[in-house]
Amino acid sequence: MGKKDHAEKKHTGGGTHRSGAAGSPTGPRPTRSGELSPPRPVPASPPMTNKEYRRHLRPLHGELVAMQEWVRESGAKVCILFEGRDTAGKGGVIKAITERVSPRVFRVVALPAPTERERSQMYLQRYIPHLPAAGEVVIFDRSWYNRAGVEPVMGFCSPEQTAQFLQMVPAVERAVIASGILLIKYWLEVSEEQQTARLHSRMDDPRKVWKLSAMDLESYSRWYDYARARDEMLRTTHTGWSPWHVVCTDDKKRGRLNIISHLLDTVPYEAPEAREITLPARQDPGDYRDPELPVDWIPTPY
Repeated sequence: MGKKDHAEKKHTGGGTHRSGAAGSPTGPRPTRSGELSPPRPVPASPPMTNKEYRRHLRPLHGELVAMQEWVRESGAKVCILFEGRDTAGKGGVIKAITERVSPRVFRVVALPAPTERERSQMYLQRYIPHLPAAGEVVIFDRSWYNRAGVEPVMGFCSPEQTAQFLQMVPAVERAVIASGILLIKYWLEVSEEQQTARLHSRMDDPRKVWKLSAMDLESYSRWYDYARARDEMLRTTHTGWSPWHVVCTDDKKRGRLNIISHLLDTVPYEAPEAREITLPARQDPGDYRDPELPVDWIPTPY
């Protein structure tokens, strides 16, 4: 499926139009629940089955590989930010994007808490070295927008530091874009009910318990503090040159597909010409003989 075909078959919620982004007159509106509501009612859909999800994901993965080859050959620089509430599904969508592409082209950045030295630096300084070079796609699993969300809510920075950041970052992002980087920002929105259900599932699942930290529990109690921080961030940093793209992820599978579809519509890639590939003949064994080596084979319980 070429990009033209993808554009014709894109999922609801895809496309490069920005009329529905936060901060615009028709964009998502905060509600009394602290959640963002879409500009127009979205009909409820039944949860997507895993079989249906994989069927839709397969051609999108093919297009992501085509985008990768275009980025590599053209020297494009793509930077994608994922922000959102806890449990909104940032990690899941990043895994879906990177599942079939090369880690040498697609690079995920998830920085730990800053060191003492980094705390003494200019705030954005530790993020700058991770921006993409030619032929790279860099995905930030949380980003410099920590200064607008988790840090003020949890008391890791002062109100003055957050205000200074919000005033400064649009100009910084303009400079990033002027350097030739395609900057794409996503905010993943999840409802109170879904966040609660997902946190409970982490408590009960040994595969997910590592995702549940003391800070996650503290953050859960501060739903409206996060809502106010989110609203101010979207209000001040949604710009014509670097808009926010808001995604509902109550249905994780639909959210992932919608994000990948939108990403493919946003990056101006062209699929490369299909190559004719033929395997060469293998060499003759000559005097090679299978050796008897003192190696340990692993058990095979499966």
